[in-house]
Amino acid sequence: MSTKELPLGDLQTPSHRRRRTSRRLLLPLCAIAAALTILSSNFVFSSDRDTAARVHRIPINAQEILRQCSSLKATVGPPPNFLARDRSDRYEPGTNSTLIKNANIWTGARSGTETVVGDVLLENGVIKGIGYVSREQLERKENLTIIEADGAWVTPGLVDLHSHLGLMSAPMMNGAFDVNSPNGPILPWLRSIDAFNTHDEALQLAIAGGVTTVQVLPGSGNAIGGQAFMIKLRKTKERSPTSMILEPPNWLNESIPDPDQPLRWRHLKQACGENLRKYGTRMDAIWSFRQAYNEARKIVSLQDAYCEKAEAGLWGELSGDFPDSYKWEALVDVLRGRVRISNHCYEAVDLDDIVRLSNEFKFHIASVHHASEAWLVPDVLKRMFGGPPAVAIFAMNHRYKRESYRGSQFAPRVLAENGLSVVMKSDHPVINSRYLMYEAQQAFYYGIPGLPQHLALSSVTATPAQAAGLSHRIGALKEGADADVVLWDSHPLHLGSVPRQVWIDGIPQLGEPKTASEVLVGKPKQGQQFKLAPKVPSWDVERKEAVKFEGLPPLGAKKSTSGKVVLSNVREVWIRGERGVKERWSARPGQEGGTVVLINGAIACVGREGWCLTDSGLNTSSYTDGIEIDLRGGSVGPGLMTFGSPIGTEEISGEPSTGGGPLLNAYDKNTPSILKDTVGVVRAVDGLMFATRNALIAHRAGVTYATSSLGSTSLFGGPSTLLAGLSATFRTGAAHSLEHNAVVKRATALHVALARSSPLRASLPPVAVSTQIAAMRRLLLIGEDRTTETGEWFHKAAVGAIPFVVEVHSADIMATLIKLKEDVEEKRGSHMRLVFSGATEAHLIAKQIADAKIGVILSPVRPFPANWDEHRILAGPPIANQTSVMTLLDAGVTVALGVTEAWHAPHTRFEAAWAALDSGGRLDKTKAYELITTNLEKLMDVEGWIGDDGDLVIYDAGSVFSFSSKVIGVASPRKGVVDFF
Repeated sequence: MSTKELPLGDLQTPSHRRRRTSRRLLLPLCAIAAALTILSSNFVFSSDRDTAARVHRIPINAQEILRQCSSLKATVGPPPNFLARDRSDRYEPGTNSTLIKNANIWTGARSGTETVVGDVLLENGVIKGIGYVSREQLERKENLTIIEADGAWVTPGLVDLHSHLGLMSAPMMNGAFDVNSPNGPILPWLRSIDAFNTHDEALQLAIAGGVTTVQVLPGSGNAIGGQAFMIKLRKTKERSPTSMILEPPNWLNESIPDPDQPLRWRHLKQACGENLRKYGTRMDAIWSFRQAYNEARKIVSLQDAYCEKAEAGLWGELSGDFPDSYKWEALVDVLRGRVRISNHCYEAVDLDDIVRLSNEFKFHIASVHHASEAWLVPDVLKRMFGGPPAVAIFAMNHRYKRESYRGSQFAPRVLAENGLSVVMKSDHPVINSRYLMYEAQQAFYYGIPGLPQHLALSSVTATPAQAAGLSHRIGALKEGADADVVLWDSHPLHLGSVPRQVWIDGIPQLGEPKTASEVLVGKPKQGQQFKLAPKVPSWDVERKEAVKFEGLPPLGAKKSTSGKVVLSNVREVWIRGERGVKERWSARPGQEGGTVVLINGAIACVGREGWCLTDSGLNTSSYTDGIEIDLRGGSVGPGLMTFGSPIGTEEISGEPSTGGGPLLNAYDKNTPSILKDTVGVVRAVDGLMFATRNALIAHRAGVTYATSSLGSTSLFGGPSTLLAGLSATFRTGAAHSLEHNAVVKRATALHVALARSSPLRASLPPVAVSTQIAAMRRLLLIGEDRTTETGEWFHKAAVGAIPFVVEVHSADIMATLIKLKEDVEEKRGSHMRLVFSGATEAHLIAKQIADAKIGVILSPVRPFPANWDEHRILAGPPIANQTSVMTLLDAGVTVALGVTEAWHAPHTRFEAAWAALDSGGRLDKTKAYELITTNLEKLMDVEGWIGDDGDLVIYDAGSVFSFSSKVIGVASPRKGVVDFF
């Protein structure tokens, strides 16, 4: 955005100023009446302190000037009687009234602590009753849809305070990427609504997650990126972006303000830190802010001085027209307290800069976003002019660049404990807005007691609504508020909870109901546990350490023992078997938990306490220094594996100095002659990095193995390379490559990627799909010299001596690869071990994939149509009953789960649990376990390398898939120790 200063002389023309007048609120004041009296005589005599009385001629537009001046004193906010309205301004004629009966209603009122059991009445686009709805209210309704909630949870529609929906449209294309402007750091005159694409396929996906309102922000590539807009996701009959704006600002489209109504809030996006580097350093960025706000301050001063004279009747002392600037008017409104600012800002240095800026120019910032270090400097934010801002953050998405390196899963709790308002946000499409509630669930999982359930729910409803200045309409359920309501299939803080219906402005958004009885989709989750908020672990110790070490606490084991460990009160024990994961022991309902005895990291005995310690004949007398731990209903199971992310090959994805550097691209140029290799196949094992924070955090979460290649995939750019070389499998908890069993398999699989060109892929030149297939055909059928790395490993892939992993999403490309596999096998007389990773569209040809004996690693598990290759997704509940996981399993495909980013690996177990919940009970615990253990090991051909003596994970207070459980240790038979965290 341009940094050109606007000289004070470069103000609006008279015609601009007359148009600008219509944007100001016309408030009848006594000054106007006085002006009319003066005008009747056309002139007035006034005394002068230095001279005799003189004549002041009254300008013909005096009334307009006085109105303009009086509008500067107007306040922002809803009218006092707003909640008494009978009909919403967003009401669609013909919309039925709706009564939701017998619900557990989390209203969002009383700081989120209010829960009501009863009914909710939606009428004319507003909420007309909560709790008790009288028969008299209902008798007047001619068209009333009645929904039986049967005790299900109802919440306000979710509010995503940080989204780029409509600006980065799915599927992403060159013509629909309107986030950042290249025209300078300061661009307050730009407006996100001018680029909002109503055909973004992510809009309906967000609604399917319960999101009803989003703030559509310009990007963070500019210091002031432009004006933001609060958008209701429901497509209107007009089908225009303008009609989706919630409370359009008074000036929008030259609309004339209602003189009887207060002003409406405007919204602005600001940013600081790394993203502005193309315009200079941090010092340059802050100077650009100060320079811009100084121009706005000058205009404010001129306006105030001008109006002081006009309102005093000193017309002769006025010079020119009312001072105004079409370019800087948004910042003038900021200084007049009429704009809610969302400020992208990560580190302490940047947060401190912005706080000082706010105090220098006396304006408030409503919310700081990303704010990875805000939890470390809460007192800095409390110095913000006008009070502390809300803090909008991710739950787990950290360490992706230097600014976010000290981010923590404990940040929401710490912020709440320091009295700051917490907002969980998506930054869609960085995180699919559909899973905004999952951000709140994760914050709750790590947040007790500082972030209890009412604050977790508020973080995606009431708190962002308050930060946006729209709490009178959205974010809470109260009479007179907008009829944005979500009815859930389970308690909304339960993992995998999905809406059964979403109402926006009283209009149902899910499915196409033909009758009133068909308004709800899906079925409620069965079991009393789903009706209550989940129990979650205590993280008090970890939280204190995170603060003590300023976001970088030590992540190694606190205690390691090679002796005897006795685990009591164990409910389940799972182990690897010959055909997958199997349950070795479990306590029956009502039965007391059993005992597990570990010696040198291996299971020595499992069973009832008395039998295991006395009757089994196990001799443990030589292990006198044993440890005894009550697992409180916990479990023991095999270590999990993660696949697909660059975990172990880099420390910070956005910081090249912490990785291994870019790979050669044989499609672009010849490889260096020193390699004497056409493709230049390389090995990930040569560049592995141990003890990275992402790897250690994954290890502490029970993900003890990882398979990584040197290729990576980003949401925005697709694969970083089409020829990723050989992956390696390693232990995430290892300190270095020379540690025993640190590297499980040095050459695990050969990896390539096949994809259409991504519009945002800067690292790869466009290569036709046909060219990519032709290269694979030649390398597999004809081959290179076997003395080269390329010749050796492509030959092994062709004859099935090593898995051949192809990152591919398009069903059409997968179909071509199936034919290629047949050709290779026919010529070679072999069986290729072909694996599709990514595989978003695999569900379309599930039977053919199964018939071809090809494995599939779904990544991401819950699909998103990011690019054209991925646009035919199987969305799963509540949009579709079926999921890709179940479609492929039903067809007989060996399926595993992967991730694309390293920060996502620690919650691998929750991804499998979610897949099971989405299956409607068809995916049992054994199969869910296999998705993240033995199926992945089988596809990567590491079964024998891990074997029966693979790592075991110890879970306190629950099973591997439970939100109540927490990993407290990892037992390693090969190392002969148990590590406790």
